[in-house]
Amino acid sequence: MRRPMTLLLPALLSVLTAALGTTLNAVPAGADSTPPSASPSTSPPSTSPPSAAPTGADGAPRKAAPAGGQPYASYWHPATILNWNPATDPDARFNRSRVPLRPRASDPALKANANARAGEGRIASLVSFGPTSNNPSQGALDPNYYAFGYWQYVDTLVFWGGSASEGLILAPNATVIDAAHRNGVKVFGTVFFPPTAYGGQIQWVRDFVQKTGSTYPVADKLAEVAEYYGFDGWFINQETAGGDTAMATEMRQLIKYARAKKPVEFMWYDAMTESGSISWQNALTSANDAFLADPGRVSDSMFLNFWWNTGGLASSRDRARSLGRSPYELYSGIDTEANGYDTSVGWDSVFPPGLPHVTSLGIYRPEWTWKSSTSRADFYTRDARFWVGANGDPSDTTTSSPWKGLAHYVAESTPITAKPFVTSFNTGHGDFYNAGGTRVRTGGWNNLSMQDVPPTYRWIVSSTGTRLTPSIDFADAYEGGSSLRLTGKLDAANTVRLYQTKLPVAADTKLSVVVKTPAAGQTHLKAAIAFADAPTTFTTLDLGSTSGTGWERKTLDLSAYAGRTVAQLGLQASAPSPVDSYDIRVGQIAVYDGAVGTPAAPTGLTVLGSSDLSATGKSLRLAWTVSARGPAHHYEVYRRNPDGTRTYLGATPNDAYFVPRLDRVGTETTTVIEVEAVSAEYGRSAAATATVTWSGGTPTETNFAIGRPASASGQCNADEGPAKAVNGSVAGGRTDKWCTLTTAKWLEVDLGEARSLTRFVVKHAQAGGEPASMNTRDFTIEVRSSTISPWTTAVTATGNTSATSTHPVSVTARYVRLVVTRPTQNSDPAARIYEFEAWGS
Repeated sequence: MRRPMTLLLPALLSVLTAALGTTLNAVPAGADSTPPSASPSTSPPSTSPPSAAPTGADGAPRKAAPAGGQPYASYWHPATILNWNPATDPDARFNRSRVPLRPRASDPALKANANARAGEGRIASLVSFGPTSNNPSQGALDPNYYAFGYWQYVDTLVFWGGSASEGLILAPNATVIDAAHRNGVKVFGTVFFPPTAYGGQIQWVRDFVQKTGSTYPVADKLAEVAEYYGFDGWFINQETAGGDTAMATEMRQLIKYARAKKPVEFMWYDAMTESGSISWQNALTSANDAFLADPGRVSDSMFLNFWWNTGGLASSRDRARSLGRSPYELYSGIDTEANGYDTSVGWDSVFPPGLPHVTSLGIYRPEWTWKSSTSRADFYTRDARFWVGANGDPSDTTTSSPWKGLAHYVAESTPITAKPFVTSFNTGHGDFYNAGGTRVRTGGWNNLSMQDVPPTYRWIVSSTGTRLTPSIDFADAYEGGSSLRLTGKLDAANTVRLYQTKLPVAADTKLSVVVKTPAAGQTHLKAAIAFADAPTTFTTLDLGSTSGTGWERKTLDLSAYAGRTVAQLGLQASAPSPVDSYDIRVGQIAVYDGAVGTPAAPTGLTVLGSSDLSATGKSLRLAWTVSARGPAHHYEVYRRNPDGTRTYLGATPNDAYFVPRLDRVGTETTTVIEVEAVSAEYGRSAAATATVTWSGGTPTETNFAIGRPASASGQCNADEGPAKAVNGSVAGGRTDKWCTLTTAKWLEVDLGEARSLTRFVVKHAQAGGEPASMNTRDFTIEVRSSTISPWTTAVTATGNTSATSTHPVSVTARYVRLVVTRPTQNSDPAARIYEFEAWGS
């Protein structure tokens, strides 16, 4: 993607720290000026070798080994995709999405912002969720993840990636497809042909468009991959020089051929012209319009390069209409990878005030909000500002900043058009996992397959007094790792709009709300419902009192409203006298008919393979047959503990799941694995079971810190959190570490129970490939047996220069803490720890 030569050096530096062959355009989009005459350039492909799922010489991903190893998202070169077969690819089953694309609705009467328009300009989001060759199929044991939550403003998500050194064709992983489809958002994979200066080869383009008789073999595979994995289309970015008119013609014919074969869509990037040359038009022109229509439909949409201007977009709109195409099938690109909401954008060129939108909008790399953040709270603050503006309120985008938020221009859409509808405000990542209000796992995780539909309005609160503060709370949950929390001074009625819906009410429809209060007594909370015949007027239903401090479900009968349609769901808090410190958590809201359904149990649970991580830890690949009465909402995977309790291992809507870590408890010789189906209303089936056998009688020395919950004084970047220091890897590039710049520098790990420890191992900067001068010089290791016990020092290290340091001890501890007092050999202030290991038996 195009930018001036003067910005090449920053782009190179950026790419050297990111394992992706993608581009960076810091040019202001939409400026009414002629682009610089300097030659365009793009950033190089990844220079970092993959840390897992290595490729062969031909760029094809090697098969997962051993049998229980981590599956990854699929990627290929044009020649190697021809060999792909889901029946022989051991990772393929784990990359399938079982969540169909939900229909969406958007009621203009319910749009949050008066300036926003419904049914006009759309938004396409090009997102890099991870490196091309090291992107887990089904989440990971790390809470630090781009858990996107503003789907209501996005129509298409492009799973961005690809590089010359790894693979040019990248299919999205299952978790992203699941989350997007649940929100009614289409998902595209990426086909990326890089410039020749950065590894691109015109032969790869020839391989891509090669024709055999009347068929295009690569196109057949693109359609097959999309159909099997369950996503919707492909984004084609062809920037390799050396093409000609014949090649460009074959490219168009390939797209038309693929679209005719299967229901697969294509978005074309404005780079290759009809002559075959690479010449960014920044508009729909006579040089590139044949990729949209020639005159029949070719691509379903086009992403216009970033250097557009007002006149160019107006002419693009007119040209699209002359071709019989909607101007909203053109996505005017903006590049937010480097500067996020500080990017200069000519908003009025795309979304002129008070007038119909000119085109749609394409956002390149909005995950800047996560990449640039220093904590989860910082990420959520940045993401809110990016999507709904500086006030965190989509109805009020007043700001002195040119960036008003996307909610200022585009009205919200909702996928909540059918019952049952259930949300537990699960964001798809967290520090623990709860099921039915019970803690069934401790430790960080991410899995967008488990993300609920986020609130449509984040946040709109109306009150004649002090407004309460809604937030996503990661300290407690009813289902998953988060809940909704309302806090503040309650001195007047507060109405919190949450969801736009389109839910018909029947004679047996119920609304249930699960709440938790700090003390037994009045909740001062009501469910708020607006119906389609009066969509902005709320009817309230009192949730009454709680009997204790645990989660309690309040079920309301909606039969009195049968025949009407719920248009909005919200909450209203009010009290007869002021409550200075109002605090209530909402763990679940559900609208459903009849009784809560109990699904049939899955059958045929099988351990496809296992891999030993240590003498007391394994990873597993599991598969089962879905419930006989149709697929469940999802399946939850547990282990049965020796004391009869259960520990949550993960969940998926799929019929296969990878368990990243199963820990042996004591000297148990076998572990029973259980998988149960969970209905859309959260009814649970009986469990299917399988048994895992442990070899050997007495466990040998093991690293008890690996995969355990970790916390820290801070982190340098969103992808350098404390979990990276206990993930068992140092080979994942320079973000495979914990890094902090805080004044006090500490990393703490909860080993789960008191362990007898014999040694600590610390892997410093050089162990991960950084200079020896960055190795930690002075540090201590402290231990304690409980959270109320004092810390005691077990290790004091001064003058360390080693890449890996080993420290024998003889202690028993549950909590271990590394305290860095001098982080490097020089004045560099950053502590860099690639692994912190606590060994024992």
